[in-house]
Amino acid sequence: MSGFIEWLEGLAEKDTRVRAVLRRSLAFAPGEYPPAYPYVEPFLKDEGNSWRREMFYLVAGLWASHWAAGRTGAPMSIGKACAFYQLDRKSTSTERRFITLLDADGAQLPHRLRQMIALLKEQTIDFGILLEKLLYWNDDRKRTQNAWARDFYRNLQAETDNEPPTNKEKSHEDDR
Repeated sequence: MSGFIEWLEGLAEKDTRVRAVLRRSLAFAPGEYPPAYPYVEPFLKDEGNSWRREMFYLVAGLWASHWAAGRTGAPMSIGKACAFYQLDRKSTSTERRFITLLDADGAQLPHRLRQMIALLKEQTIDFGILLEKLLYWNDDRKRTQNAWARDFYRNLQAETDNEPPTNKEKSHEDDR
């Protein structure tokens, strides 16, 4: 977990209002809700980097909205969490939503991430890694999007490879 997320966890243990303020900040553009300033500004080193600032505020709000007491399980990337969600729910729409998230530009990203995090409410998300990856969202080579896609499809494939064959697949195996 990143120092930023650990710090937010520590603040929230002392004062539950921290999570409420950060959750409320999601109703505004990232970094435009002054009551959230005391919780995020201390971690911003490069005041001139607006993308970095926005991503810190976005992740703080997402963390607060996703927080749940007693959550267990190893924190995972967005790609892996989406794969497990799709497998658990047998949902075909998850992949479409995931691809839409990967295709989001900087303006669409906060909205799409809020939707995805809300969908993944039962998954344990690694918000430190999320922040780290979002800082490079606008990379020309789309390294973050590619990493998330690899996590999604590899975990999806690994789980489906472990499933027993269906009756239809068994009958084709018997024909060989």
